[in-house]
Formats: sequence, C-alpha cells, structure tokens
Amino acid sequence: MEEQVIKFISALRSAGVRISLAESADAFSAIDQLGIKHRDTFRLSLRTTLVKDARNIPIFEDFFPIYFESPEQASLLNLSDELSPVEADMFAQALRQFSDRTRQMIERLLRGEELTPVELNRLAKFVGLTQADELRYQEWIVQRMKKVMRFPQVREALQELVEILAQLGLDKERGEQLRQMILHNQQAFEDQLRKLVGQRIVDNMSHKPPEDGLNGLLNRPFESLTEKDMELLRKEVQRLAVALRTRVALRQKRAKTGQLDAKATIRANLKHGNIPFQIKHREKSLKPRLVVICDISASMRSCSELMLGLLYALQDQISNTHAFAFIDHLEYISPEFEGKVAREAVQHVLRRMPSGHYNTDFGYSLENFTQDYLDTVDHRTTILIVGDGRNNYNDPHIDLFRSIARRCRRAIWFTPEAPELWGTGDSDMLTYASECDTIMKAGTLGELTTAVDKLLTQH
Repeated sequence: MEEQVIKFISALRSAGVRISLAESADAFSAIDQLGIKHRDTFRLSLRTTLVKDARNIPIFEDFFPIYFESPEQASLLNLSDELSPVEADMFAQALRQFSDRTRQMIERLLRGEELTPVELNRLAKFVGLTQADELRYQEWIVQRMKKVMRFPQVREALQELVEILAQLGLDKERGEQLRQMILHNQQAFEDQLRKLVGQRIVDNMSHKPPEDGLNGLLNRPFESLTEKDMELLRKEVQRLAVALRTRVALRQKRAKTGQLDAKATIRANLKHGNIPFQIKHREKSLKPRLVVICDISASMRSCSELMLGLLYALQDQISNTHAFAFIDHLEYISPEFEGKVAREAVQHVLRRMPSGHYNTDFGYSLENFTQDYLDTVDHRTTILIVGDGRNNYNDPHIDLFRSIARRCRRAIWFTPEAPELWGTGDSDMLTYASECDTIMKAGTLGELTTAVDKLLTQH
C-alpha cells in the first residue's frame, strides 16, 4: 500500500497539485492512525492531508479510484472449474457455432484469464493509449479496447449460447447461470481495463512536455478531439496544405516529361539530318480527377472536414473535383465550396440534412449517386471514399459500389478504423474493401496528411 500511495502522490503532483514533503508525511501518519479498512475514511484522510486548494479536489477525486480499488470491483474467476465434464463437453460443442475470435474471447472469460503484459502493451498501442495524456480520454479508450476485444459481440453471443446449450440438453436455468457468471467476468475485465487506462494516462501526464498548442494533436485520434483541438487543427491544415502543395508541385515538375517519344523525336530532328538535337517526350499529366464521397456523421465529421480542407487547399494540383457528403442520404457539396472554407461548407451541408436522429446509410447514398451523379465517373477518375464503412445494419449495396469501382480508374478508401475493427458490429468495411484498389488508415491528421500525399503521388 505504501508504494501505491507514493505513486498516487506523484500522479497528483504531475497534474499540478502542489504537495510538500511534510504533507506527504502527514498523509502516511493519517493512514497509520485511521487505517485503510474503511474506504471513505481512507479517501478523506488522504484528501485532507494532500489537498490544500479546493480547486484541486476534482483532480484528487478523479485520480483516487484509479489507484485504489473500490470494494465493489469484482475480480476474475476461473469458471471452468464450475463445469462438470458433461457441461464442459456441451459448452465446447456450443462454442463451435461462433467465429474463432468470439469463441476465443468467451473461452478466455470462462477461464478468468487476464491479458499478459505483452498483450496489454500491444492493445494499448493499438487504441492510442500510449499517446493519451488527459483523463477525459479514459472512457473513450476503454470503449475502443472493448470493441477490439469483441465485447459487444460476446454479449450478443452469450444469449445465443444459452439457447444452443438448451438444445444440447442443458437445463435452461443452469445455462442462464453460466451466462451471468461469464458476464460477471466480463465486467471485472472492463473494470481492470478502466484502471489500467487511467494509470497509463496519468503516467503519460507525468512525462508530458510543455504544451505548445499543437503538441500531440497531429497523432491524436479524430474521435477524441475537442472543439478547441479542432480550431487548432483547422489552422494547421492550411500550413500542411502549403507543404503538400510544394512537394506535389516539385514531383510534377520532375516528372513533367514522361517516356521518350521516338516518333516525335525523329520528326523534330528531320531538319538536322536526323541528329537528335531535340529530344521529345510524351506528356505525363499527374493531376488527378477526383470524386470524393465523405461520411459527415458524428463519428466521421472531423476527419471529413479536415480532409476536404486539405483537398480544396490543393485544388491547383487537382484536375477536377466533385465532392459529395452523406449521412442517411447523399448531397452534392462542390458548389458549397465556392468562396467558403471547408468548415463553413460542411456546416452548411449539415443544415441541409433532415433534422432528427441520423442513421448512417452508405448503401442508400450509393443509390443516390448511381441514379443522379454516375456521369461524374469515367475511366480517368479516381473515386475516394472517406468513411468507417459502418451502415447501421442497412443494405451495403455492394453491387452498386462494385459497378462504380469498375467504372473508375481507381477506388481508394480513407478510414479511421484499423483492420482489426473491420467487420465488427455494423461494419461493412470488409465487404467494401474487396472492391477497392487501395485502403489507407486516416484516424489522425498526421495519417490523413500522409494518405492525401500518397493519393496525389500514386496517380
């Protein structure tokens, strides 16, 4: 406990709470006298001795549960010991009905098996925990971890598992008991993840360099950005666009002449007795023709807005652009960008969308596009989709997407989600991916800038 209290005091200091050595000594004296048996008394004794400024009380209250478990927090249990040989055999048969990843997660929960340090570090890196340096990201990161570990699918599968076990002859009441026991372990797992995330964030805070306005924002996931962050990134987009334009223009200048044109060279040098004083090359146009279709639902709005800001700042490097936006239907938005910045244009489009609760429906948007705007796509066009491929379980209309992809020169998709999340929940990304020429990860402004650079380079 002494080591944990020392870590707790260090974390408070890293968050800006001023704690002297004498106040730290007072905290340990209070623990010696009052003990740690009664959680509320223990918490109040630490708060009284360590916090002298009322403005720091919220910091203390946020950090305390991260370092000191609540008595109500459940621990993982090895439930496989609770199964009789017959039940274990039924359980194994029933689990064969599920996908490998879902089955493995249920088996892990049944055994009460925690993640290894290597697995934890891999998961932390994958969800962006290594870069999180504010506690407000804690719950968002926990939710991403649960999604990666297929917790939503496990909850759905457990209900089906009870029914399968009943068909195999297991008493329904016993099946429900097993389901509740696994759910207990799942909740305990979530509690441990929440504590781990909190501790890692606090540790990141202690190593956080001085804030410079843009520190870390380029690599911060779009979903975690605040409006203040977005304001900074909107300004940064203009700077990044200038740098991109310079690189793209330089590449085009170097590649302005394509392959040697032998016939043109011979014709040009007839007057020189066919001595090749003038070398002719085939012209090589690197400026792409783009059709951009952006998901501007809540989860994708920041990514799409910043991407459109980049593209429209690079219009002199693009032959032609037709831009579309969708949530539950498609809108042609190119006219909105005449004389407007990307943010104003996107906001204007949002005002045109029907009021009420939006359900993303890319499949229906593909119908709109096919019916009204298919003539914007030909063999010279690159079509770019910006979205996470989540359709709220609506028809993805892969047939329409396949037809569009075959009609164009290239089909490229920018998505903020990593491949591990494709096909989970309402994601149709795996279905669309098979028809794309290239898929690029664009979950941060840094990744998005790299993706746009490659888009213009590979044309």
